[in-house]
Order: sequence, then C-alpha cells, then structure tokens
Amino acid sequence: MAATAAGISGSGMTSLLRLRRPAARDPAMAALAAARPAGSVADGGNLIWGRQLRAALLHLDRATPPARIAAAAAAGGGQKAPLRPVVTAAASSSPAEGNDPVGEPQLSFAAKYPALVTGFFFFMWYFLNVIFNILNKKIYNYFPYPYFVSVIHLFVGVVYCLISWAVGLPKRAPIDSNLLKLLIPVAACHALGHVTSNVSFAAVAVSFTHTIKALEPFFNAAASQFILGQQIPLTLWLSLAPVVIGVSMASLTELSFNWTGFISAMISNISFTYRSIYSKKAMTDMDSTNVYAYISIIALFVCIPPAILLEGPQLLQHGFKDAIGKVGTTKFVSDLFWVGMFYHLYNQRVIGVGWVAHSRSLMQDDQQLATNTLERVAPLTHAVGNVLKRVFVIGFSIVIFGNKISTQTGIGTCIAIAGVAIYSYIKAKMEEEKRVNSFGLGRLHGLQGLAQHLCQLKKRKNIDVRQADT
Repeated sequence: MAATAAGISGSGMTSLLRLRRPAARDPAMAALAAARPAGSVADGGNLIWGRQLRAALLHLDRATPPARIAAAAAAGGGQKAPLRPVVTAAASSSPAEGNDPVGEPQLSFAAKYPALVTGFFFFMWYFLNVIFNILNKKIYNYFPYPYFVSVIHLFVGVVYCLISWAVGLPKRAPIDSNLLKLLIPVAACHALGHVTSNVSFAAVAVSFTHTIKALEPFFNAAASQFILGQQIPLTLWLSLAPVVIGVSMASLTELSFNWTGFISAMISNISFTYRSIYSKKAMTDMDSTNVYAYISIIALFVCIPPAILLEGPQLLQHGFKDAIGKVGTTKFVSDLFWVGMFYHLYNQRVIGVGWVAHSRSLMQDDQQLATNTLERVAPLTHAVGNVLKRVFVIGFSIVIFGNKISTQTGIGTCIAIAGVAIYSYIKAKMEEEKRVNSFGLGRLHGLQGLAQHLCQLKKRKNIDVRQADT
C-alpha cells in the first residue's frame, strides 16, 4: 500500500513537473522573456495585475518586431533595453518600418492646426457676409425691386440644393406630412423676414439697416419672456438699454432715413424672432442642410405671389429694360446669380444653428459658416465674433458706398453695437454656467444612482450569506 502510494505520489510529482516544463519557444521570444522589465509606469511601462510588462510583449509596440528586439538584446550583452511608451512608439513608426495599417491614423490638417481652421471659418463668415451686402446694395442702386431680388436669392439656393441632392451631397432626407406642417410656419417667417430685410436694404443705407437690426436681441429677449415664458434676468434687460438708445439716436439723424426702410427692418426683426420660436417647436433629427433646403423651397413659394402682384407689371413694362440698359444683360444676370449664391452660402445653415445649438441661444439671422464656427469655439467667442461681423458690414458699407453719416448717427451706432456686445457677453456667460451646472448635476445624479445600486447589491449579498448560514 505504501509502495502504491509512493508510486502514485511519484507519478503525480512527475506529472506536475511535466506540466511546469516550458514548451519550446521561438529564440526571439525566449530573449524577450529573459530580459527583465525595467522602468516605471510613467516612463512607459505597462502595469498589468501588479506586473510591469513591455509593450513588445503585449504586441502593442508593432514598430519593433521581436526579432529586432532579440538581436538588440544579444548585441548588448544582456543589458536591459529601455522601455518606450506605446503611444510614442506608434507615433514614431512609419510605413517604411513595417507599421501595421491598423495602428493610429495620421492626423488630418484640421487636427494639426485647429487655430488656422477656426480662423478660416471666421474669415469666410465675415467675407461672405460683407460681399453679399455690398453686391446686394449695388443691384438695388440700378434695379430697385426687392421682392423680385428676394425671389432670386431663394431660387438660386433651391437650384443649388436640388443639384446637391442629385449628386448625393448630401443625400436627400425624406420628409413626411407631420414635419412639413412644422416647417411651414418656420419657412413663412423666414420668407417674410427675408423680403422685409431686402425692402429695407433697397430703401435706406446698408449701415442704417444693420443698425436697426441690432435690435434683434431685444425682440428675442421679449419673445422668450412673454411668449415662451422663460424668465430673463434683469442684467440682460439692462444690457439691452444701450441698444435701444443707440438705435434711437442713429435713427433721429440718419441722412437716408425713411419710414419704409425703418418699418421694414423692424418687421424683419419680429419675423426672425417668430422664426426662432417656431424653430424650437419644430426641432427634428434631420441634418441642418436638408432642413434649410426644405425651408428654402417652401419660402420660395411664399415669396413668388407678392413679387408678381407688387412688382410684376413694372418689371414687364420697364424694370428689366432699364436694368439691362444701365449695366448690360451679362452683368445683370451675373449679378443676380452671384448675389443668390452668396446669400445661400452664408445663410444656408441659419436654420441649422437653431437645431444644432438651440440650447446656446435663439436662432438669429446668421450664416452657413456661422454654424461651423459655432461648433468650433465657445459660445462667448462666437457671440463676440457675431458682434464684430456687424461692425465689419457697417464699416465696409460706409467706406465702399461713401455714405455720409452725422456725428450723432455715428455715436448712436457705436452705442448700439456696444450694447449688443454687452448683451452677447452676459448671455454667453450665463449659458456656459448653465451648461457646466447641468453637467455637474448629471454627474452627481449618476454617482448617487451608482451608490444606491451598490447598497442594494450589498444588502442582497448579506441576505444570501444569512440564508446560507441557516
């Protein structure tokens, strides 16, 4: 019996020794195993279950094959090879060294130079805005038909959208009757605001129209307070006082003032404010490009009837003939085409601003590039950029068209712009704080939920232990 036990014990020990005997290894991997890990985690080591492993052993350092590491270890006489961080090794590798294509992709130009890309968006935002306003006013100097020009703006944009859909850039998103009902009020307000803005541009100086349109934050705040029921802080209302005072001062002594231009600009402010309200009610998951395309199509059908009724007879009698006689057919057609293109390019994603970033502010009469800029910078930076954009438009229009302004008009315009800047600064700071607080509250709720879940698990475990004891 003892002999049998000894035999069993001997065979068991032999089996254990056989199990622990290492299998044949590749010489390269044997060299890797012989080299002991050195260095700290901060120096590039990998801490796994209390042990520090080399990147090559984890097959993460693909830039250095095991054969090369073994050769280096043999040449160094068994010296410890320094550890390299995995990210650094992957970044320093190149295709010539046999880098695996599954590794980290090369950084794009936008990722390498984000400041340059953001600066480009700001430049294009200002450039397209200024060019549109200048070219638009030049057309009105020899072709004073704002209803027809408004139709041309939308028509060129609709053709652009149809061509983009035809080539699949972007792919057309389907629309149902429910979404169509939600977009019709948005498009109607967009059409009314667009037409009345052009009536004001044709009637008075561009600088004066933009000074009146500086009142848009006032109408937005009023709509938020009295229509949407949102409480507007007193500081925001006080920041709007300089805007109202400045616009009043500029209007009293504006040399190009007339009631048609003033009232049209005020109606435009109100229309775009209501467009903001309806946009909030009609928020959808559809991308902003498709949303604006559908809104442009609806707005075009809204603008055609008043253009035919109010300006159709005059255009047929002498409107087209006078314009062609002044500048020629080629320039007349090209001016209408390019002003429509500039309008569409700088205004394409104005509705998208409301869908993409409605939590930051009510949608305003902004530009296509404004959306890209808005997504790349903080709300405060974008608010300051929006104010400077209006300053650029007013300044360039005065210089190019040689508009004479009185001292009081200039002072009033500066006060109004300063008020808009203060309002934008305060509003952006409030929205940033609100977003940070909501994020922190969400994390707190998440931690509370996790703590409750852990307590429940602990209680269940205690109950199971008691049941097992009994």
